[in-house]
Amino acid sequence: MALRGVLRLGEVSIRVLDMKAARQHYGTHMGLIETLVDEEGKVYYKCWDEHDHHCLVLREADSAGMDHFAFKVFDDQTLTELEGKLRAYGIEVEHIAAGVYPKSGRRLKFLLPTGHTMHLYAEKEQIGNTLGTRNPGVMPDEGVIRGFRINRIDHLLIGGDKIDENAKLFQEVFEFDMTERLEDVDTKASLSIFVSCSTKPHDIAFVVQPEPNRFHHVSFLLESVSDLVHAGDLIGKYRIPVEVNSNRHGITRGATIYFFDPSGNRNEVFTGGYVHYPDTPTLTWDTSELGAAAFSQDNTFRDSFFTVLT
Repeated sequence: MALRGVLRLGEVSIRVLDMKAARQHYGTHMGLIETLVDEEGKVYYKCWDEHDHHCLVLREADSAGMDHFAFKVFDDQTLTELEGKLRAYGIEVEHIAAGVYPKSGRRLKFLLPTGHTMHLYAEKEQIGNTLGTRNPGVMPDEGVIRGFRINRIDHLLIGGDKIDENAKLFQEVFEFDMTERLEDVDTKASLSIFVSCSTKPHDIAFVVQPEPNRFHHVSFLLESVSDLVHAGDLIGKYRIPVEVNSNRHGITRGATIYFFDPSGNRNEVFTGGYVHYPDTPTLTWDTSELGAAAFSQDNTFRDSFFTVLT
């Protein structure tokens, strides 16, 4: 598959209540690599097998949640083309100059129907993964892979009251595929929608909520189920609050653990899942099989999964 256009989730900026506790969680315990503390006190992290300067930004604030998320696009021409498509679709677009967001080129900033702030950008400084690009080998320098052994940021789940409108925007403007959908068995109303710009089961998903601009979780990719068990051991060792211990989703087929940072923001570590192609049909689940759709190993849905968001 020739990936062009929108490439991947590149950045999530979240609010934390206590920066010291947050740095211990994301840096010391999870093992993300701190790359910058800016003049405003924001802290930037990357995962070991990412080349871009950062994928996660922490900002200390009075309330937890998400400030914005950003997708990286193929090149600057793509950014220009997507601005035209957004405006034609009726979305107001704000220009953000290069350098306003550290290590980043120019950006487009706009609001989704669910009230979330989204950015698009084409350029971010690349600092590599210590392997280099010529005869790189397979293992980075000693000490680079730490904590949960996280490879990269994977996907995002956000909540709001207009998830069908979000899905339409992502399909019609950004050319994502709808991979899976969870609906109410009686009304057929959308409860969750999963969309992909790649060969992954999803790059972003939407869950219905009574209020706009809610943050459900950011997910980080592990290499194997063995690494998932390792992460679970560390989650237990550090007494990190767990919502769902090692399990598997019916939707996406990914192996998962859900847990919370010290501010109450939900995190996920994720591995596996099927390969998606543009001709793969959309898979539909309904609430008659809600437990299996959510967590297929115990077929048990957790009420907190739809009600606890920041």
